[in-house]
Parts: sequence; structure tokens; C-alpha cells
Amino acid sequence: MSLLTNCPRRPMRLWNYLLLWLLVCLPLSAMALSFDEDMRQLPLGSSLAVFEDVRGTATITDGSSSAMAASFRPNKHPVLNIGYSSSAYWLRLDLDYHPHNANVQRTWLLELAYPPLDHIDLYQQEGSSYTLVSRNGDAWPFSQRQIKQSNYLFELTLPPGQPQRLYLRVQTAGSLQAPLTLWSPTAYLEEMPRHTYLLGILYGVMLVMLLYNLFIFLSVRDASYFYYIFYIASIGLYQASANGVGTQFLWPDSPVVGNAAPPFLIGATAFFGAQFVRAFLHTATFSRGMDRALQLVMMCGLSMIGLTLTVGYALPLHLAPYMGILFTLVCFSAGVLACWRGLRQARYFLLAWSALLLGALVYSLMSMGILPSMFITLYAGQIGAAMEVALLSLALADRINMMKEEREQILQDASAKLCVLNNQLAISNRLKDQFLATITHELRTPMNGVIGALQQMNTLALEPEHVHYQSMAASSARHMLQMVNDILMLTELQAGKLQAECAPFSLYALLADLHQRFAARAAAKGLGFVLAVDPSLPDTVYGDADKLLRCLSYLLDNAIKFTAAGHVSLQLQCSVSREQRLQVRVRVSDSGIGYHAVGNEQLYQHFWQLDGSLTREYGGLGIGLAICRKLLALLDGSLTHSSVLGQGSEFQLDVSLGLSTGAHIITT
Repeated sequence: MSLLTNCPRRPMRLWNYLLLWLLVCLPLSAMALSFDEDMRQLPLGSSLAVFEDVRGTATITDGSSSAMAASFRPNKHPVLNIGYSSSAYWLRLDLDYHPHNANVQRTWLLELAYPPLDHIDLYQQEGSSYTLVSRNGDAWPFSQRQIKQSNYLFELTLPPGQPQRLYLRVQTAGSLQAPLTLWSPTAYLEEMPRHTYLLGILYGVMLVMLLYNLFIFLSVRDASYFYYIFYIASIGLYQASANGVGTQFLWPDSPVVGNAAPPFLIGATAFFGAQFVRAFLHTATFSRGMDRALQLVMMCGLSMIGLTLTVGYALPLHLAPYMGILFTLVCFSAGVLACWRGLRQARYFLLAWSALLLGALVYSLMSMGILPSMFITLYAGQIGAAMEVALLSLALADRINMMKEEREQILQDASAKLCVLNNQLAISNRLKDQFLATITHELRTPMNGVIGALQQMNTLALEPEHVHYQSMAASSARHMLQMVNDILMLTELQAGKLQAECAPFSLYALLADLHQRFAARAAAKGLGFVLAVDPSLPDTVYGDADKLLRCLSYLLDNAIKFTAAGHVSLQLQCSVSREQRLQVRVRVSDSGIGYHAVGNEQLYQHFWQLDGSLTREYGGLGIGLAICRKLLALLDGSLTHSSVLGQGSEFQLDVSLGLSTGAHIITT
């Protein structure tokens, strides 16, 4: 019985081994992706089998064992998108190369088009075992890559007619995605310029907008442009790091910098972007709550930067999508509120931020594994950012136009106010001149009465002391009357009531009068008085003698007043012009105090003196030079001056006078 019963068991055991071998081999042949030599591009996402290594300790021996075969799950999506996970993932891929021409041997390129991956290990079958043929990822220096591209490329040699199994071990601290594609080298070289051109356009827009806004900032010095420049730089560098361009060109030998750059730049983007929104929309003026919300976003951005620099990049990377969503939603809400409040610049801002919001949301949802990874989702953030930057630049340009319109309106308002003020000033000056003219007219009569009464006292017998007092009173009264006359003349000159007269007069008599009046005053101060007259001077000329006498009197009065020692001189020269008019040049010089360089407008301003203190050491109203200049303007003359501090001054008067009939010039 035992022999009969045991004999059939041997064939059954043999069938069991055969069945087990078929179960192992059939999946390989059934799941293998077959292609020929005419294949150019083959997406591999739907052909993957995935195993999650939670602990991250499994080796290729573990992953390729028959015991682990059942742990692999087929990927049902065109692109494997895990989202954020700390696990290691094993990707199994079966390829079956069946060329029509058996003699064709070809090399293929396996592309993993997601640069932000830390570790990628490729194992290829060699006989009955698997060998590590490539180790890649942004945790390794760029120089160690087999093919120097921003995406990860692996060169594969597949023997014809022999199914090959590949294993990829992928692990990263950020979002894990695996867009795998098998390329023929020719097709990849043809496709690569399209990718390069797209990135070139995106980065070109960023660079142009950065330089454009930098130029505007240097021109207008508006803080909004300053924050916007750093915002563009931050978001552009983040995109470069996310696309692998930063690893390829900016920090190829610094994997630590490459891993820390994305969360750091996201924090910087949030900080400068929120500050730009505050400055551009002036949120503090129309909504305290919205302004505080933007300040909260800025603090979150700084916190992400701090976390990146202190605890590493893993935690900030997990927080980055939420930071991006918070940033875009708060800024978009600020734009909506500003537009509702009627801010003109908010319209362009809202349109620009809508593009960024849509792109950021799509990219964030893709990073979290909610949306599939494809071209539009993979580049949604970059496309949205480029559109946002371009539209915001238009908003900033519109703001310049708005500022220009506001400036023009301000200028118009200021011009209207200035016109009103000028009219009021003209009225005030007219009233002032009328007041001064009235007062001076009213003062002249009593002053003449006082002077006349004092002169009558000379006929009386007075004590010597009384004579002294009478003389002082008469001198003060004459001085006061002269000031009244000066003010009256100034008001008449300003009102345009005086005109130049032309009558014959004697120059010698005029000079003799000046010598008689001022020589005694000079001698009383111990000064020398020099009168030098051109011998060719004619006796009778035509002109306004009174106004010329007043001009010379003001000049001599100032010369004596401001000279303590030395001399005062009056020099007169003449010549005949082609129009047969006498050109008279008078120089009044002194050895007085002199003065520093003073502008003409200040020196000839009425009621101004070199000594502007309250003590008024030299006295007077300070209107003599102003009257002198205005009188010479009536006479078509001119007045110039020169002075050296401590050495004296010189005033030069030039005036044209008419010659009398029969007058002649004696030339010596």
C-alpha cells in the first residue's frame, strides 16, 4: 500500500516545481513592454510596478527576490506621482526590444524628467543578478552624472529579443514624482531644443522684467519697484532650482546649496512679494486687517528661511506648498479688496495675480500628488509666474502714468493757487504802496513845519546849550524828512509814477553841489574827499539832473557812512558816442569796511543792509541802492560794483546824456 501510494507523489512534486517556475517567468513576459527599432519616444509610467520601502533599508537583492514580487503594485497613471513621502520607492520596469532587423544594435536613453530628486539608483539585469549601473540625484555633484543634463538621463543597451528588467530606487525629502520616458537618441536630440527654448523664454521674460523694473526704480526711486526686483529675482531663482538649471549652472558642485535653495527661495519670494503688495496697493491706508495678514505672510517667509538655515531643507520642503497657497491667496485677496475699494492699480494687479494663483495652485496640487504630473502641471508655476511678472510690469507702468497724471493735476492746482496768491500779493503790494505814499505825504507837511520852526529859532537869542539842542533837533528833522522823501520816491518808482525828464543843466554846478554837501561831512569824520573831473567835460548837457543828483548822493552817502578812516573819491569821465551823445562814467570809491561777495539781487534789495542786526550800527533804511538802481533804469543807465572785505568798495555809474547845441569837448 505504501509503495502504491508513494509512487504517484514524485511526478506531482515535479509538476509543482514546473508550475512555480512558470509563475515566476510568466509575469516578466506578460508585463514586458515591447518595442522595435522604429520607436522614438515611449512613456513608461503605465508600465511601472511600484514597491514602497517604508524603512528605506531594502537592497536590490530584497527588491528583486521572488518573495518581494507580490509586493510590487502596478502604476495606473501615466506619471508616477507619490507626493511628499519619506519612504524609498522601488520602480520595476520590464522592456522587450524586438527589432525587425535582428542585427540592429541600438542604445536608448531613459529619462526621469523631475530634477528635485535626492537619490536615484538604477539597477540593470546581468545574467541572473542585478548590478548598480548608475547613481544619480541632486544629492550628488553634477559632475558625477553620466549625461550632463538638468533632467536625469541613463544610457541603456538592450540586447534584441531578450526581455530586460530594470529597477530604480528613488528617495527624496521633497515631492516624489517619476515621469519616465524611453527615447531614441535622435528623437531626444530633436526634442531637447523645444525644452530649452521654453525655459529660455520663461527666464528671458524674468530677466527683461527685472532689468526693466531696476531701470524704473533707479529713475523714480519708488519702494514698490525695489521690492518687486527682489521678488522677481527670488521667484526666478526658485524656478531655476526646481528645473535643475541651478544645479547645472549655478551650484553644480554644491548639493547642499541645491537642496536648500527651493525652500529658501520660496520663503524669500513670500517675504518680498508680500512687502511689494503692501507698498504697491498701500494696504495700510484702506485695510489694517489685510495689511496685518500680509505681514503674517512675511513672517512665515522669514520663518521658512530660518528653518532652512537651521534644521535643514526637509521640513521646509514639506511646508513649501502650503506657504505658496497661503501667499497667493492672501495677495489675491488684497487685490480683490483694493479693486473693490476703487484703486486703479488694483485691476492690473488682480489680473496678474490670477495667473500666478492658478499656476501656483496647479503646481502645488501636483506636488502633493492630487493632480497628475504632465507638461502643463509641471510647468504651471513657471508659466503663471512669467505671466504674472509681465502683467505686473504693466501695472507698474500704469502706476507711472497715474503718478504722472497726479503730478500734472498737482501742478495745475499749484499753478491755480499760485495765481491766486500772486493776485493777492499784487493787491497787497498796491495797498502797501498806497499806504506808504499816503503816510509819507501826510508826514512831509508836519516835518516841514518842524524844520521851519527850528530854523526860526535861529533868529532868537538862545543860550549855547539851547543852540546845541536846536541844531541836533534840526539835523534829526532833516534826516527824518529825507527818509520820508526816500520812501515816497521808492513807492512812486515801484508804482511806475516817475518818468525821466530831459532838460538842460550844468554838470559843473551839479558836481559843485555834491562837493559842498559831502566834503564837509567827510571832513567831520576825518576823511579825505577827492573830486576828480575829466577836463573835457562840457558844462551844459541835457538830461534829468535831479535823478542823477539823487543817485550820486546815495552813493556818496553810503561811501561816507561805511568808511571810518581813509578817503572817499568821486571820479567823472566822459566820451562822445557815434550817436553824438555824452557817455558819462562816474566812480564812487572808498576805503571802508567792504563786504563779501553778495548777489546783485540781494545787494540792491530794498530795506536790506550789510549790517542786519537789531543794533543797526550804521543806521538808515537800506533803500538807497535800490532807489539808485531804479532811477538809473529810468535814465537807461547802469550800476555795477566791486568790493574787497576790509579794503573798501567801488560803485560805477554809467549814463548817457544829450549834448547842447554848440557844446564841444575839449581834448587834452
